[in-house]
Amino acid sequence: MFSDTDFAHMERALVLAAKGMYTTTPNPRVGCVIVKDGVVIGEGFTQPAGQDHAEIRALKDARARGHDPRGATAYVTLEPCSHFGRTPPCASALIDAKIGRVIAAMEDPNPQVSGRGLQILRAAGIDVRCGLLERESYELNIGFVSRMTRRRPWVRVKVASSLDGHTALPDGTSQWITGEAARADGHAWRARACAILTGIGTVLGDDPQMTVRAVETPRQPLRILVDRNLEVPSTARLLEGPAPLVYCSSDAGEAAPRAQALRDRGVEVVALPNAAGKVDLPSMLLDLGKRGINELHVEAGYKLHGSLLREGCVDELLLYVAPSLLGDAMPMFNLAPPATLDARTQLAFHSVDRLGDDLRILARIAASAASAPPEAV
Repeated sequence: MFSDTDFAHMERALVLAAKGMYTTTPNPRVGCVIVKDGVVIGEGFTQPAGQDHAEIRALKDARARGHDPRGATAYVTLEPCSHFGRTPPCASALIDAKIGRVIAAMEDPNPQVSGRGLQILRAAGIDVRCGLLERESYELNIGFVSRMTRRRPWVRVKVASSLDGHTALPDGTSQWITGEAARADGHAWRARACAILTGIGTVLGDDPQMTVRAVETPRQPLRILVDRNLEVPSTARLLEGPAPLVYCSSDAGEAAPRAQALRDRGVEVVALPNAAGKVDLPSMLLDLGKRGINELHVEAGYKLHGSLLREGCVDELLLYVAPSLLGDAMPMFNLAPPATLDARTQLAFHSVDRLGDDLRILARIAASAASAPPEAV
C-alpha cells in the first residue's frame, strides 16, 4: 500500500513533528512534507497554540520557494483538522491548494475531527490514505491521544532506584543513586511533559525546584504540588519563579489562611477532597485534562507513587536502575502485597536501554498498554 518513498517522506515528517516537542501544547506534535514530481517542495511543523499548523507551514514554505502545490502529495503525521479552533481547518487549506494526494500517519483522536478531515479530503476528490507509521505518530502524541480519548493526561512516573528496588537510604539520602547520563535523560523527559507533579513529602524532605535544568528547553513545564493540608513552606524553592498549581483537600476553615497566603503569591490553589479527606487524584487528572495538559511527569515519594498506582492514575513507569544494592531502605511504591499473584499490578515492558552504567526501563501499566494501537505496545 505504501512505497519505500512514502516511508522516507513520512519519516521526515515525523522528524519535523518532533521539533515541536516542547512548544505545541496543548496541540499535538505534527509534521508535514509536501512532495511534487519526486521533489520535496515544502516542509513544516505545528507552531505554538494559535499559530500555523504543520500543513499551513508546509504550504507557505512551498510557495515561498516558488513552487505550486497543485497535484502534490502531502505527508502528514496526523489527520488534517476539519474544524475551526484557534486556526482555520487544515483540510480546507489543502483542498484550496489543490493537493492531489494526502497520506496521514493516523486519524486524529479529537472527537471534533476523528476521521472527518479525511472524509472532507476524499469528498473533494483527493486520494487519501492513512496508517503509514501510525505507531511512531502515536508515541509522539501519546499524551494528546490520552486527553482526547480519556479526558486526562498520560501519566508517567519517574523513579531512580537501586537494583533491589530502593530509592533512598532510611534517612532519605538519595543523591545520587544513578549517574549523570541517567539524570540528564530524566530532565529530557521532564522537558517533553506539559507539567511536573510532586508531593508535599518530597518538598519537605528535598526542597526541589522541579524545573528542567540538565537539558536545553524553550519553556518550563507547569509545576504541580499535591499538598493535602497546605503545608508547603513559604521558603520552598517550588514557589520561586512561575507560580505552581497546588491541589489540596480543603482551602477553608483552618486551611483558609494558608490558602490565601499562597494565592497572594499568585499560586492557584484547588481543593479536591475525596471521601477519605485526601486529594482526589482521579478528579485531579480530569481537571488537568481540562487545562490542556497532555503529558504529566511525576517525581514524588513512595507514598504518592503508591496512591497514584492504587487509584489507577498511572500509565507508564520511567525507571532508572543503578547497579547497586541498598538493602532495607525506602521502596519505590507504597503498595500492600496482593492476595494472589493474579492480583498483582501487571506491566508491559516498552523499552530497556543502557545509559552510562544505569538502565532505563519504560514499563507501561498493562491496561494502558492494551488501549494503544497494537503496533504501539
